[in-house]
Amino acid sequence: MSGAVPSGFLTLPTVDDALAQEIQADLVQVEDLLRETVEASDPLLNEAAAHLLSAGGKRFRATLVLLAARFGDPSNPQLIPAAAVVELTHVATLYHDDVMDEAELRRGEASANRRWGNSIAILTGDYVFARASEMLADLGTDAVRLQAQTFGRLVQGQILETAGPRGGVDPLEHYLQVIGDKTASLIASSGRFGAMFGDADPKVIDTITKACDALGMAFQLSDDILDVASETDQSGKTPGTDLREGVLTLPMFYALRDTAPEHERLRSLLGRPLDDTEAEEALGLLRAHPAMRSARTYLEDWANKARTELATLPAGPAREAFEGLCDYVIERSG
Repeated sequence: MSGAVPSGFLTLPTVDDALAQEIQADLVQVEDLLRETVEASDPLLNEAAAHLLSAGGKRFRATLVLLAARFGDPSNPQLIPAAAVVELTHVATLYHDDVMDEAELRRGEASANRRWGNSIAILTGDYVFARASEMLADLGTDAVRLQAQTFGRLVQGQILETAGPRGGVDPLEHYLQVIGDKTASLIASSGRFGAMFGDADPKVIDTITKACDALGMAFQLSDDILDVASETDQSGKTPGTDLREGVLTLPMFYALRDTAPEHERLRSLLGRPLDDTEAEEALGLLRAHPAMRSARTYLEDWANKARTELATLPAGPAREAFEGLCDYVIERSG
């Protein structure tokens, strides 16, 4: 599960042009701060720490911080550091994820672990998170507490994913908890940071947090569906990656629950590493299976949960932009 985000978020038709320009201007400041923050005197550390930032990324979490602040006062100078903190936290986890997944590519470039080895990649992730924490200390105790709670969930999610479901635990429920901890938690905290530092009403802060949590679930589910459904590299990785690696995601769980004899071959291919021939066969069978429709319906449920929360927020360009994200996450899954 890669946690990919939509490209061109600020160009969605539901995003007001003036709002998009304001946020884009703030993102330029965030980008400058990101690069400044990870600079190091040691050449190797400097190169390794800048590696994933230089490879690109949508800065989706930073954008959510800036967008959520529009429900209050977006002029608070602490918003730029807050946006940088959540983005650096995300980047730090990617270094560690790639080591555990033995990934060779990240954002189209050689992963840090492939380029410098596991030890350097792990330590670089630690360094990036340390730099984020240093910046966080200037944002106050509430921000530090929220970040600590979020990072605890990120680690818990990785442990749960690595260990797999315990005996007696529904594998699908386990998978959903992993998504909630590894992906949705930081996206929810991004929205909360923005509303907090925008000095929004406490009820608005809580609503945005709930909406972004549901959006985080929807985005990861959408990404996992895209890994099966896309003919091209829409999700940021080669289609069928999860199938090849024997990783079970939402469409596969639904397919495994189908006991129809005509789908026995597909069930036999799921949940174990596959060679290229088997992977192509599994992709074809899964794309044609009713499980894909069931997975998309479940994804829509999460997007609609976010939409229900957003409907209670003040009307205006910020709410429309968030509602556009709910539509987009459904549309991108096909």
